[in-house]
Amino acid sequence: MEIPYSTTARPDTGVTNSKLGIWLFLASEVMLFGSLFSAYVLLRVGAPSWPHGWAIMNVPLGALNTAVLITSSVTMVLAWVALKERDLSRYWLWMGFTVLLGVMFLSIKAFEYADKFQQGLYPSTNTFMGLYFTLTGLHALHVAAGVVVNTWLLGAGFTMWERDPDRLTHRVEAAGLYWHFVDIVWIVLFPLLYLL
Repeated sequence: MEIPYSTTARPDTGVTNSKLGIWLFLASEVMLFGSLFSAYVLLRVGAPSWPHGWAIMNVPLGALNTAVLITSSVTMVLAWVALKERDLSRYWLWMGFTVLLGVMFLSIKAFEYADKFQQGLYPSTNTFMGLYFTLTGLHALHVAAGVVVNTWLLGAGFTMWERDPDRLTHRVEAAGLYWHFVDIVWIVLFPLLYLL
């Protein structure tokens, strides 16, 4: 059984099914991260003392990871634009860079985690470290999921392009909305955990 797929906008919402679906999914993600950010604020405000993130975290690595994710959002847009312009080779180039930058972000994060463990800093060390590992770990899982989806779209790009170029374009657009959300979450996490 094949599920019908439409690349035309719905008359009741004005957007495609894929875009409506990803926006509804992202709304649930906003609630997930919003509740964790709220917990962070409540725990920090209620704590008698709170460590400064800049004294514990590796700020240059966090800043590098921020630049990597922002750049990956740009390459994701360029991949989508290449599909809109019907240029499959440029799509592969930009989507390949997006995947590579996602892997780079995860590698830097793994290096940071190893460094924290080497220093004897674990989630059980204190509330700040518990929140750090929870928030950045959940974010890293989201980046990893995005890398998997983008890798699949990169590999499936040729066959899907031959069958239905609009379908591939809409899927890349939906994946791009998710990728930008992950980027925005990091832009909130970086100052919250590294700079304050």
